[in-house]
Amino acid sequence: MSHKFPIISITGSSGSGSHKVGNIFAHIAWRQKINPLLITGSGFHRYERDEMNRMAEESHPLTHFSPLANHMDLLEKLFREFSESGQGRFRHYIHSEADVRQHNRPMGTFTPWEEIPEGTDLLVYKGLHGAYIGDGIDLTRYADFTIGVAPIVNLEWIQKIFRDNAERGYSEEAIVDTILRRMPDYINHITPQFSRTDINFQRVPTVDTSNPFIARDIPTPDESFVVIRFKDVRKFNTDFPYLLNMIEGSFMSRRNSIVVPGGKMGFAMEIVLQPIIEQLMDERG
Repeated sequence: MSHKFPIISITGSSGSGSHKVGNIFAHIAWRQKINPLLITGSGFHRYERDEMNRMAEESHPLTHFSPLANHMDLLEKLFREFSESGQGRFRHYIHSEADVRQHNRPMGTFTPWEEIPEGTDLLVYKGLHGAYIGDGIDLTRYADFTIGVAPIVNLEWIQKIFRDNAERGYSEEAIVDTILRRMPDYINHITPQFSRTDINFQRVPTVDTSNPFIARDIPTPDESFVVIRFKDVRKFNTDFPYLLNMIEGSFMSRRNSIVVPGGKMGFAMEIVLQPIIEQLMDERG
């Protein structure tokens, strides 16, 4: 952890909706005149898409959920160097046609490594392994604030199927095959992180998602609730009476958990996260 160069780490599985938290941070940073850098965990994948596909065809059960398919050492090095000096190296993975146009590189490849720009106030990581601990790697050692985005698993699958089909052009059969291959790594490497995160946002639909593979629509925000769990309410002096007063329809389900209507998710994220960002910036001085 570093008061001078703070790190916020957002962890969530593929299709979890963690991009929404990244957008909230962008809004807060603009209002607070903060200069953050958002990096994605896919930039630390070990292999390009063609090589991963070849390995899958050769019966190598390696998936991006596994730390073995990622440069966890380089990701920890980035966290460590930024927390110490505000420096470090990162790159982008080309996921979509929009990425192809922006970076002028083929789908499924990486951009060259680049240095963190001077004047970066805050590093925001968003990816699969934001609270990873294992094999001598501990990212939580350097992160000042960790967030988990973990919709119930059927909803997560529905969101992934729709996103990968619409944005990345994968067939539904290929997406389902990927979900099945990733399941052991999901259980062993992704879900344990949500016990370490400072705050979890979990969207729970109020409509039937019992068979996610035949869903024709993603449940809307108004067709869901969001459970917000705080690991330690004292760490950021969480003011639950204020949150309950500000978020209409919210209620406490446990001493450290508040439930809000799904349509209020973005607003709830803003009023929960903004004081925490302000505190990190105040400590930075």
